[in-house]
Amino acid sequence: MNPNDEEKLNLDDDALNFDDAELNFDDLQIEQNSESPNLNISKKNINFFKNIPVTVTLEVSSATIPLGDLMNAAEGSVIELDKINGEPLDVKVNGTLLGHAEVVIINDKYGLRITQINDNSLDDLES
Repeated sequence: MNPNDEEKLNLDDDALNFDDAELNFDDLQIEQNSESPNLNISKKNINFFKNIPVTVTLEVSSATIPLGDLMNAAEGSVIELDKINGEPLDVKVNGTLLGHAEVVIINDKYGLRITQINDNSLDDLES
């Protein structure tokens, strides 16, 4: 920085003091930059997103236990979980709760039958 630049940066105190009542943004206009992408996604363009892979997880249950109990676990140990037998299981998509389901068997593989969709999850997609 040269000495002339330092002079330009020294503003008097009056230049920094202003009355916020004098500020008026009524006539403020924001111009659209033709180079910025249009972030509005039409329903027509939503097909692009339909091919993006997501991870679907069926969460049976969980439990919070002391680390010491887990360290003492061995083959044959039983850890009690917090869901009751017959309760719907949580279906998560990329870690976010989508709804609830039950386990089914399809051609010797596990599957899930969705029994409830979380409306809040679908509302988030529309906004």
